[in-house]
Amino acid sequence: MINYISTRNPSHKVSSSRAILSGQAPDGGLYIPEHLEDIKCDYHDIISKDFRGMARAVWNIFFPDYGDALIEELVTRSYEGKFSAPEITPVVKVGGSHVLELYHGPTSAFKDVALSALPNLLTAARDMNDFRDEIMILTATSGDTGSAALCGFSDVPGTRIVVFYPHGGVSETQRLQMVTAPGSNTCACAIRGNFDDAQTGVKALFREIPHPVDGVSLSSANSINIGRLVPQVVYYFAAYSQLLASGEISDGDKVDYIVPTGNFGDIMAGYFALKMGLPVGRLVCASNRNDVLTEFLETGHYNRKRPFHKTTSPSMDILVSSNLERLLYYVCGAEHTAEYMKALSENGEYQITAEELAEITSVFAGVCADDDEGAAAIRDVFNREHYLMDTHTSIAWACMEKLDAGHAVSGASEHGAASVVLSTASPYKFSRAVLEALGEELSESDEANMNRVHEVTGAPVPEGLAGIFSREVRHGDVIEISDMKDYVIGKSE
Repeated sequence: MINYISTRNPSHKVSSSRAILSGQAPDGGLYIPEHLEDIKCDYHDIISKDFRGMARAVWNIFFPDYGDALIEELVTRSYEGKFSAPEITPVVKVGGSHVLELYHGPTSAFKDVALSALPNLLTAARDMNDFRDEIMILTATSGDTGSAALCGFSDVPGTRIVVFYPHGGVSETQRLQMVTAPGSNTCACAIRGNFDDAQTGVKALFREIPHPVDGVSLSSANSINIGRLVPQVVYYFAAYSQLLASGEISDGDKVDYIVPTGNFGDIMAGYFALKMGLPVGRLVCASNRNDVLTEFLETGHYNRKRPFHKTTSPSMDILVSSNLERLLYYVCGAEHTAEYMKALSENGEYQITAEELAEITSVFAGVCADDDEGAAAIRDVFNREHYLMDTHTSIAWACMEKLDAGHAVSGASEHGAASVVLSTASPYKFSRAVLEALGEELSESDEANMNRVHEVTGAPVPEGLAGIFSREVRHGDVIEISDMKDYVIGKSE
């Protein structure tokens, strides 16, 4: 049986269902499996199945207290009839590389893979632990988590959800997905600040008001919740399985994954896949102009005291990467992790040791690209391959090309390894930036820009995005950061 411990105190142990139910440990740490050996397996047992079979296998390893029968039921409930691609997460060959398309779910972003699952895992955990409180989900979003969480938790019995997003810090399409979200238990609220402000505020609420009113307890749909992170592990196995089946690799070959990331959750899922036994080569952390992770992976110095840039890849506009704490625990131990997190909170920076950095960079590489380089990747790949990428995927593609050219400092890819770029969103979520990258004339409205992208490229518009412009706006609140606590208490009553 796997125990889950806090990254800041390994003596605090809970079951997997309790970790999912709580979201975050009481000391502010994140829940992780106590021993990585506990998740070790023969990857062949997983990649021989279809996606849902892989999900069942991975969930059974990480969530053993649920039991086989319940997990089978939850996997079916999570993925049946919700994704437009039969593979759920298909791999597409683009030139000499590959793209793992993670955006075929109901909100056209990779968050759907996990947030189709988390509500089912969470409500089951509630019953398993004889938990009587209503669960209020608090979520900070840099763009895509919000709409996926609102969709996933819409009208789920025994839950309410409040999503905080940065006012003016998401695309218009992302905003419309959130403010028009249906469900009697849903709420989306803008804050006057950036994503880091929203995320810091949400984390503080877990410490300050774990029970905002009697009969209501807080949990999280962010990737700080292990129940959000583990379902993302599955598509690393799915990608390997598809590459093997298509003859692009031989069994046992290592594969490099280039991951556009801000909060380090998507790439941390790849680390878990590696530790389970999947032949993973390099995990390339692709950052935009907010390159705090690139500096960290080059120097071991994490420094959030830097200008915050609003970019065309807003879901990566993050300076405090929460999930990095999980990696720090496995490399640095609980004592150092707690010290580093305290320094980050109080001083805005920390420095790991040279030995710790060497262990991290034996697996991870850090590369960054700016808006212009991302736009060039969109244009060049479309002109050359007639394949359309969104602004986050294009950052990852640009970073991959830098690695291939040998321009990156922190670790080039292993010679001959297949490369997979994780494509985290549909290009239609960022129509304005995509259209501009293609050199086309822009309109004032996202709807017109979306239609123009379709005219120019022929790429199909996802069904879930096509109708958002005519939906009723249901969530119009904009508040100060300092008002988040009172807002949550008010929504709990």
